[in-house]
Amino acid sequence: MRRLLLTASLALAFAPVPALAQAATASAPAAATASSGDTFNLSSVQALLAQGDAQAASGDLSGAIASYDKARNAARSLLSFYRDLGGAFRGLDARIPRAMDAKGREAIEALASANLRLAAAYRRQSQSEVAVPLLVEVVKLMTPASADGRKAYQQLLEVGFVSIPYNAPAPSSN
Repeated sequence: MRRLLLTASLALAFAPVPALAQAATASAPAAATASSGDTFNLSSVQALLAQGDAQAASGDLSGAIASYDKARNAARSLLSFYRDLGGAFRGLDARIPRAMDAKGREAIEALASANLRLAAAYRRQSQSEVAVPLLVEVVKLMTPASADGRKAYQQLLEVGFVSIPYNAPAPSSN
């Protein structure tokens, strides 16, 4: 019985996630898989955000929330995977950690964008209490000095979560 439970738990632990299994078993070159709409990459996150935007524009807020939430979860997973993969190669091949760090920054930006859109959708549904944690995460991820961070903090001010305006100048582009 104990062996059966162990076998079952191992099978569940190592069961392939559909999107990951599909990406892992693809035999096409990386450039070809990156352009495909059904793979697990930043383009897929952007596609989910665009889908959510279209749904929000047509008034389907529940559909938009679902799309933004999927984009948010995918961006968070990608960020974690890029960090893990980059860390595994530190000290072995500097090119790979640099590339993973760059992809990680893109994933952070996608995560912040998904959070901002998701928070806006929740605010449209008068659910500010659900929007607040998303906005706080944007400020934390992007810093208050960034455009997205300032936007998130401004929304926190609008919903009454914070009371002190932040009027930092926009970053200069030297």
